[in-house]
Amino acid sequence: MGAVDNVIQGLITEKIEKLEQILESDIFHYYGRLDDEVMQPFISMMDDLSEDDNKRDKLSVILTTRGGSALAVERMVNIIRHHYDTVDFYVPEYAYSAGTIFCMSGDSIHMTYASVLGPIDPQVKSKDGNWVPALGYLDKINELIAKEKANILSPVEILFLRDFDLAELHTYEQARDLTVDLLKKWLVNYKFKTWTTHRSNGQPVSLEEKNKRAESIAKELGNNQRWLSHSRPIGLEQLQNLKLLIDDYGQNKPLKNTLDEFYRLSKDYIIKNGVIICMQTRLGGAMK
Repeated sequence: MGAVDNVIQGLITEKIEKLEQILESDIFHYYGRLDDEVMQPFISMMDDLSEDDNKRDKLSVILTTRGGSALAVERMVNIIRHHYDTVDFYVPEYAYSAGTIFCMSGDSIHMTYASVLGPIDPQVKSKDGNWVPALGYLDKINELIAKEKANILSPVEILFLRDFDLAELHTYEQARDLTVDLLKKWLVNYKFKTWTTHRSNGQPVSLEEKNKRAESIAKELGNNQRWLSHSRPIGLEQLQNLKLLIDDYGQNKPLKNTLDEFYRLSKDYIIKNGVIICMQTRLGGAMK
């Protein structure tokens, strides 16, 4: 690492420490695909934070990702929750697919008018090793099955349907079901933890009502027919219309300014060095 990089890393660490003071929490920054390949350095970073003399009771995750593996996200959440009872998520730019699911494991989610989440369309590795959106494939298969029942399949579509690997189809279905189950469980256990009374009438909120709200949100975020695209941006206002409470950190100018400064500095460094995945805390970072 050159002298310039050392200076930039020092500035990034300073910004992280300033954010920690403002938020009164530890900071974990994740940028890039959510993948099992980063699990070992991720575990090491969480262990280092937990053993640090200055560890706080809360963790704030600053997340930017286009998605990845829901299974990797499940492991990350289990590891984070082993060390922290309170976890908040901050999305300065975007968190799609598995990133959206990751955010749903937080006690709170913080965005601005310019931030976006995405549909919970899980990504799985196809036989050729490429990551593909599962819901897109399932929708296409269902469309072809409907056309087959109506006897309007073209010869090309018949060949595609016959050659499709049923085991691979089952993998897509499992990925879809897993994302919905995780979202529902995490919303009820964490996001809805402090939702005890209804704003409209002050009546107590039952566990059944929390489960129904979580199921409704999962259904809407997983509705591929509504969003039409794996990377469809869903903004703060749209999410609130789904009755998902999102905090607008843009209203807190000292926080927004500091987070923006950190994010610009960190992202410039990531792009300059061709980094694919970046993880950062005040104790250091790991890059790939």
